[in-house]
Amino acid sequence: MTELTGVFPVISTPFTATDEIDTEVLRHEVDWLIDSGVNGLTIAMVSEVLRLSESERRTIAELTVSYAHGRVPVIASVGAETTRLAVSYAAHAQEIGAAAVMAISPMAVSLPDEQIATYFRSIIESIDIPVVVQDASGYLGRALPISLYVELIDQYGPDRVMVKPEAAPIGPRLSALRDASAGRARVFEGTGGLMLVDSFARGIVGTMPGAEMPWAIVALWRALQSGDEQRVLRIHGIVSALVSLQTTLDSFIAVEKHLLVRQGVFTNTNRRAPVGYELDDETRTHVDRLTDQLREACGVS
Repeated sequence: MTELTGVFPVISTPFTATDEIDTEVLRHEVDWLIDSGVNGLTIAMVSEVLRLSESERRTIAELTVSYAHGRVPVIASVGAETTRLAVSYAAHAQEIGAAAVMAISPMAVSLPDEQIATYFRSIIESIDIPVVVQDASGYLGRALPISLYVELIDQYGPDRVMVKPEAAPIGPRLSALRDASAGRARVFEGTGGLMLVDSFARGIVGTMPGAEMPWAIVALWRALQSGDEQRVLRIHGIVSALVSLQTTLDSFIAVEKHLLVRQGVFTNTNRRAPVGYELDDETRTHVDRLTDQLREACGVS
């Protein structure tokens, strides 16, 4: 089984002027991310999956796996409003060669814990590859209980069930999960790098940041692994300042696409409408200034 650990950025979906997935830009993005030293790729919320059609979600998974061409593993997003559709996405992801899938629970209705558990069990039992159980509490309004993670890990094992808890307070909940699972929970951090240093100290196996500064997150991850505290502090301080400007899903995507254009990866900043945030000139200038400082701190020309 492919080892899933390290930096797994969430790809950004490029769109053409006619609002179609730009396949050539996506290919360039995948190559650029891999050349930046990432350990894998993820398709998730910041990929604008909730704004893609069912066929587009399958297409972007197929293209990402194809473009990665076995160089790094790909984790595909399969969360949906119905169990039937989530299971269908999961089967497709396994068929095309994804290394794992990641799922949020349904968002349209408030479900009791047992129905949420049944939903995740159905996905896990439908495929042979690992499932990352994602807590999207920022969108759902309530956190997945730690007991649910532990129950699924107990039932299927830590190689089949990984987790991406996002509910606040992140640090204490990570420690509670670690302790409740007797250290078996394999956890991905998902705050764009904001909580990466604290989360690393609590035993995570990887991080899923955005796609706009992979070189910085890779450098930070390697500094954490080597115990280079000065380099960690130097890089993480600027990463935190950048991520603090990305307070909503739309603002995260707006900053990300701006920086991808600035670095020559994307040709435009097109997003699927409607969007709830526009990057103003002053914020854009601040983002650029911080990014230039981050490149200097990482030794990136």
